[in-house]
Amino acid sequence: MDYEVEKSDAEWRGELSPEQYAVLRGAATERAWTGELLDEARSGVYTCGACNAELFKSGTKFDSGCGWPSFYESVRPEAVELIEDRSLGVVRTEVRCAHCGSHLGHVFDDGFGTPTGDRYCMNSVSLSFKPAE
Repeated sequence: MDYEVEKSDAEWRGELSPEQYAVLRGAATERAWTGELLDEARSGVYTCGACNAELFKSGTKFDSGCGWPSFYESVRPEAVELIEDRSLGVVRTEVRCAHCGSHLGHVFDDGFGTPTGDRYCMNSVSLSFKPAE
């Protein structure tokens, strides 16, 4: 897929911290319960940690108890790209930023009690937070 933001591997490595690079560009997963945005409760918008595209509104964030920031929907359906992921021997749905193709996390259909029933389980390190003004 072609993305609006396309950079070389060297450019990404130069702009991202090693942890960000591992998750955003290498599809790694940060350890549960360690992300700085897990307990973020202010109003605002969560953006891609690589390209700053808007991804999630704070009003869609919920405490799923999984150890990663969870949202029940993206800011717009076209803001994220959903890709079948069979990497661990099970079928999951990977979530990528539709603007730059960076890995954000996975979406599951176990967001019980949410309006959509979805749980976008995102790595904190893959996101930035912009508080409402």
